[in-house]
This record gives sequence, structure tokens and C-alpha cells, in this order.
Amino acid sequence: MEITEEQYIKERLEDQINWYDTKSQKAQKRYKFFKGCVIVLSASIPLLVGFIPEWKVWATVVGVIGVLIAGIEGWLGLAKYHENWIEYRAICETLRHEKYMYLTKTGVFDMDSNTQIFKTLVERVESIISNENVNWASLNNNDGR
Repeated sequence: MEITEEQYIKERLEDQINWYDTKSQKAQKRYKFFKGCVIVLSASIPLLVGFIPEWKVWATVVGVIGVLIAGIEGWLGLAKYHENWIEYRAICETLRHEKYMYLTKTGVFDMDSNTQIFKTLVERVESIISNENVNWASLNNNDGR
């Protein structure tokens, strides 16, 4: 199958940039939300501990808050929102960099042959995407060995 430069840039490169950008933003929002919850809950413990001598129910509340903090931190470790945010953002920006270097015919794209320039773009973009897929599979299939 042969596609034009315009098709490739729109249907593959732009699509991948948008996908990584969206995923990065979602991961960032989720990470910051859960970390914000941990900060607020952690900061509330010293305040609530002061009420324990007067109302014993606060001891249970503080215990529940501790369990929530541990649960949220455990979830953050499993879901890897922070790692995904950073990784997706890096890939998005790398793909954008390749796109703009290609469009301006600078760096590795400073060549005489338009065919060779496009071929180089495709090879570099597909390599970036492929490497990310391999890294993702490696991280997410780690069974503890």
C-alpha cells in the first residue's frame, strides 16, 4: 500500500501525536488528583488526632484515612499514572519534533531527495512508535521476575 506524504502526516503522525497528547493529559490529571487526595488526607491526620481524647470515633476516622492513603498510593503504583504521563509526553514531543524538522527540512531531513526525506521520516516515526510499544509491553508484562 502506498500513501502520500500528506496522508501519512495526517493519518499516522498527527493521529499518534494526538493520541499520546490525550493519554499524557489524562494520566497527568489522574496522577495529580490522586496525589492531591493523598496530600489532603495526610495533612488532616495531625489535626484529627487532636480530637481523639474527646471523641473516640476520631480514632476510627484517622484509621480509615490511613487505609485510604495506603490504598491510593498502592493504586498509583499499579496504574503508573506518573510514569505514563512522563513517557507519553516525551513521545508526543519527540513525534512533534520529527514532524517540524521534516516540514522545515532541517537536521536529518536536510537532503536533496524528497523521496528520501519522506522515507527517513516514516522510518524514524515508526521506530519511535515501535520502541514505545516494546517498552510499554515490557513494563506492563513484568510479572516480578
